[in-house]
Amino acid sequence: MSAVPDDLERAVEATLFATEEAMTAEAIAGHLGDAEVGAVRDALGSLQAHYARRGIQLVERAKRWHFQTAPDLAHLLRREREQVRRLSRAATEVLAIIAYHEPVSRAEIESIRGVQTSAGTLDVLMEAGWVRVAGRREVPGRPVIYATTPDFLQHFGLSSRKDLPGLDELRASGLLDPVDDAFDAMMIEDSAVDDAAQPPNDDSEDDELRHGT
Repeated sequence: MSAVPDDLERAVEATLFATEEAMTAEAIAGHLGDAEVGAVRDALGSLQAHYARRGIQLVERAKRWHFQTAPDLAHLLRREREQVRRLSRAATEVLAIIAYHEPVSRAEIESIRGVQTSAGTLDVLMEAGWVRVAGRREVPGRPVIYATTPDFLQHFGLSSRKDLPGLDELRASGLLDPVDDAFDAMMIEDSAVDDAAQPPNDDSEDDELRHGT
């Protein structure tokens, strides 16, 4: 017989079942009042092992914990739903550049892409919750810099940015859409910023995307 879970483990389990968003161990400890963070982490590890082979699993993404359907059972729970709006090629490129080069400014994004990035492109990514403003670069003009969010990692099933796949893996898996030349921007070395010789061209396709299709 398996060991009976202690009160803290049961409390952590109940908290995660009731929450609508993934929670860090620190947030769970705070929610429970007098729980120690180390004890909460031990409880999370025990629960993760308990649910490892069950229909739902406890997973950690970007240091946040939540329950999800076991991957091999996901097809049983699919329902008809509103079609998710696809990212345009421009938004896909910008998201990839931010993920692989963050924190990065709009000017740096444009240098890597070789074309001007419309404000609508960044707005779409921020509205999706995948990109955030990460501060300002301490250089003349103090440009805004952008980075990815925990929601980006969670959406793509990544524990951290170290788990970002390489170009070949992206082409094979279709992790982002579309899967053609848009991915060339992801793996450009930082030196490519200095090699961009052509003046930017306006790229306004995402102004339409913001309204959805």
